[in-house]
Amino acid sequence: MGETDTTTRDVTLFRALFRPRSIALIGASADPAKDNSRAQRLLAREGYSGRVIPVNPSRAEIMGVATAPDIRGVDGDVDHAIIMVPGAAVADAIAGCIEKRVPVATIFSAGFAETGDAGRARQEALVAQARAGGIRLIGPNCLGIISAADRVPITLNAALEAEPIMPGRLALVSQSGSMMGALFSRAAARGIGFSRMVSVGNECDLGVGELAELLVEDAATDAVLLFLETFRDAPRLAAAARRAHVLGKPIIAYKLGRSEIGRTLALSHTGAMLGGDELAAAFFRAHGILRVETLEGLFETARLVMGHKPPQGRRFAALTATGGGAAAVVDRLGLAGIELAGPPAALREAMAAQKIAVPDAPLIDLPMGSSGPGPFSTVLRGMAEAGHADALLAVLGSSARSNPTRALAHITPLQPCALPIAVFCAPQADEALALFEQHGIAAFRTPESAADALQAYLTWRAPAAPVAARAPSVPPGARLNEAEACALFETMGIPGPGARTVQRGADAAGVAGPAAVKLLSADILHKTDAGMVKLDVTDIPAAVDALLARAREHFPAARVDGVLVAPMHRGLIELILGFRRDPEVGPVVMLGIGGVMAEIRRSIAVRLAPVDAAEAAVMITELPELRILTGYRGLPRGDVDALARAVADFSALALAQDVAEAEINPLLVKHEGQGVVALDGLLVRS
Repeated sequence: MGETDTTTRDVTLFRALFRPRSIALIGASADPAKDNSRAQRLLAREGYSGRVIPVNPSRAEIMGVATAPDIRGVDGDVDHAIIMVPGAAVADAIAGCIEKRVPVATIFSAGFAETGDAGRARQEALVAQARAGGIRLIGPNCLGIISAADRVPITLNAALEAEPIMPGRLALVSQSGSMMGALFSRAAARGIGFSRMVSVGNECDLGVGELAELLVEDAATDAVLLFLETFRDAPRLAAAARRAHVLGKPIIAYKLGRSEIGRTLALSHTGAMLGGDELAAAFFRAHGILRVETLEGLFETARLVMGHKPPQGRRFAALTATGGGAAAVVDRLGLAGIELAGPPAALREAMAAQKIAVPDAPLIDLPMGSSGPGPFSTVLRGMAEAGHADALLAVLGSSARSNPTRALAHITPLQPCALPIAVFCAPQADEALALFEQHGIAAFRTPESAADALQAYLTWRAPAAPVAARAPSVPPGARLNEAEACALFETMGIPGPGARTVQRGADAAGVAGPAAVKLLSADILHKTDAGMVKLDVTDIPAAVDALLARAREHFPAARVDGVLVAPMHRGLIELILGFRRDPEVGPVVMLGIGGVMAEIRRSIAVRLAPVDAAEAAVMITELPELRILTGYRGLPRGDVDALARAVADFSALALAQDVAEAEINPLLVKHEGQGVVALDGLLVRS
């Protein structure tokens, strides 16, 4: 860890976590069949040079090491304690660590927040106890720490008994203990090692974000990998990611929860449409974190991106000695919208001058007999220098298995290369993969992980710059009605429909139609579904009285503030523009297909808020339906600039700390130069 770059507190914490000079094993066991004995066995196997203190009141020694009956009676300092006692005894163990001034304790014991409300209460009491006593906690319900760079396994992970510790340059923080072991063993099979690995369990104190902050400063670490189930300390993770970008150390994440299961519902359509996956993607994009979708991709991607900055574009070029193997990668990238860049004419001409025929096709497939190391490397170098792509894919055929050294010779002449090169070996070629790893070349075992890594790199962006915006002044009231919400949005630069509020039909006598007539009530959120909206109305007084009567009959408890009467507006498309203060990732803004289609056709773009107009314009391009606004096939052009400004202006709600969620649905986009109109609005205060 670069001590000049961190505070004394961080250095002390880092040493206690990863380089402890003494480790107490509270609840140590002499029975090799018990998990509680594994930590001591692993420390002995790895030759840990510090002091190990088994704590067990029933035995005088364990594995030839004298025990202490209680942590309080241990002679000398203790840097780190592993707590392996039953859940009911953990609080006393923590109390002993506090008395002994142990700086860090890793709690293997279960029975806390993962078990429900009662366990959560016990965990909260444990955290309060630890904070009052000045001790930091890992866990509970975790498998601990593997500090491979210093050969210090502070863990009960069974995977280590089958695999020796292999030091490497990757750090891992995992919210799943079992997956820490799975990644450790899978990477070891590829000859890929780790610097540090941490299982955080319930993450009651030290969380993913704070650990990532420590690890990006670690001199033994070049990239930080995250296995995530949820976000518990998003602000610190964001800070770590931004620091990692400055240091040139990529953070790569694999996150569970991509399906619709467990989507959080909220009062607005926005809450129902936003799932954890969209929120995670927005968080990763905003803070410069690469995201992968395959387990192997998590550790295989690191080699591809280390030493490189986020790309300027999203194009890759591919060279193969086996067409089918390349197609397996290229197909997946095509589905993700990643463009395959064919060879420019200048490259084909340069290769022809060297008697190498490069076809005028997007995928360069060198024919059998002409794809040896010389021609292959020559073409690959020409592709790297042509300037038409942001990354390269090289696919090797049977030689990767039959002659690994020859396969390596296809790539080594390009090292180092200004562009990332992903090598996929089509046959099962373990020896070749190991050779590539030893030579610092990113090689992939499956087409899925090769495509995954290239997609992660080509969609990687630098952390978003802070956006200057002015916080709106939100009027009081737990929930604004439509008129109040639209009036607020008008002050933010988003025009409303020009509605007037009436209390009875007679008040609308003489108002010209056709008009939109809607009940005004903050207690009835989805008025169309409730039958409280009438469009293209010509007999406006009758429609007003009918809505009021319907409200009295069907919603007698609702507060009714009158009826809105607005002129009908015509435009090109109706959208939904939503804001939500998410408890995990913070404020987000969402743009999607709106009106009655909002939840039927779930096409959305999401960003952390606030955004500027330039980023809002990118969001617009992510909705394929909005191509109609650009004059697609001769259709009239929409006011895309006004839409981008509206998205940016609306996202400034992020600066109003007491707004929980807000929505414009529908937001009508008119013809070019005619702007947008907020036809309906909702705002809920926190």
